[in-house]
Amino acid sequence: MGRISLMGKGHGSPSSKRPAAAAELRRGHFAVYVGTEEKRFLVPVSYLKSPSFQALLHQAEEVFGLDQPPGGLRLPCSEPTFLSVVSQLGGS
Repeated sequence: MGRISLMGKGHGSPSSKRPAAAAELRRGHFAVYVGTEEKRFLVPVSYLKSPSFQALLHQAEEVFGLDQPPGGLRLPCSEPTFLSVVSQLGGS
């Protein structure tokens, strides 16, 4: 499987950072924002097949709804929880 990449910390309103950050996406990846500081990670699209990652997406839908700002998905989990899930998928 692929690897995740930490792209830096979000500061202030995440929607104000997202349009510029969207240009940094790599082919075959999408951006997620995790934790209270909304750290940005690039995640391989192959992770979308994983039941554990799908559970995070379902939580995001329940907490934030389907209408999220452009540039990445907010995931309602702590950074350690997110890193634990992706480490099981082969990311680091």
